[in-house]
Amino acid sequence: MRVAQISKPGGNFEVVDRPVPEPGRGQVRIKVEACGVCHSDVVVKEGNWPGLQYPRIPGHEIAGRIDAVGPDVTQWKLGQRVGVGWHGGHCFQCDQCRRGQFILCRFEKITGVSFDGGYAEYMLARAEAVGAIPEDLTADEAAPLFCAGITVFNALRHAGATAGDLVAVQGIGGLGHLGIQYARQMGFHTVAIGRGADKDALARKLGAHDYVDTDAGNPANALQKLGSARVVLATAPNSKAISALIDGVAPDGTLLIVGVGPEPLTITPGQLVMTRRSLRGWPSGSAIDWEDTLRFSSLTGVRPMIERYPLAKVAEAYDQMLSGRARFRAVLTMGA
Repeated sequence: MRVAQISKPGGNFEVVDRPVPEPGRGQVRIKVEACGVCHSDVVVKEGNWPGLQYPRIPGHEIAGRIDAVGPDVTQWKLGQRVGVGWHGGHCFQCDQCRRGQFILCRFEKITGVSFDGGYAEYMLARAEAVGAIPEDLTADEAAPLFCAGITVFNALRHAGATAGDLVAVQGIGGLGHLGIQYARQMGFHTVAIGRGADKDALARKLGAHDYVDTDAGNPANALQKLGSARVVLATAPNSKAISALIDGVAPDGTLLIVGVGPEPLTITPGQLVMTRRSLRGWPSGSAIDWEDTLRFSSLTGVRPMIERYPLAKVAEAYDQMLSGRARFRAVLTMGA
């Protein structure tokens, strides 16, 4: 099989041949049809993950078909359309797993980090980390929903907002363009927050009722004029921009962060205490959450905007993602 691997921290992508792996106990083999290129793949490219072993095949937005099943796998059959995201498996035994909070497992495995991922024609996955794909979603449409999609969908549905509430989505990128669509389809008064007046038309096309241009003034003031947000979903990993939104959150509202930047936030205790605002983070989810995300997307017409690249052009796809030029998810496609 052809794969795109990184052999050392900071190394270049190498497209090489490897033997097709055989599934072990509790594993399935997936013939990969598409794999999204996510910003989190930087941790493999640059070696920013403790204990990461090389060479490593990145990729955790995977869509394909079951090609082989290992011993003790009963829930998956040959030919089923499935995918895998960031969450690559759990221990079933820690306190979080015993409570059903698999995404918080103390010993969680990460697809494309703990083991080889989807920048390849075949990959192995643990059976509990696999999710089914609805028939009306193509592989290249489904792949980004296994990370970008689930991250914003799962965060929004657990954020405490109800239909009719004002919900703002900061950032109109790989996560944000999906977050706007989900927020609209969930029945929220949806406000998109972006930089530049040129994004207004796109934001409204995606489903936003209103658009806030951060270049035109203080975005928190603009949210207050709209009535303040029950939830602000922060998708762009810019800590300064995220911090500037807190005063636009309504009393008892939540600033919910899914875009992870390296810099600290600058929010004072008083901005939280006096209004009972909450500051919260949210990871992606596990296999059942992926299936919920894809079913909701199928039912409501939510789709990612994608750019397709063959595996041989993995370096170009990665650079397009990293530069922010991708509109809005770069997706590697395998085969014809």
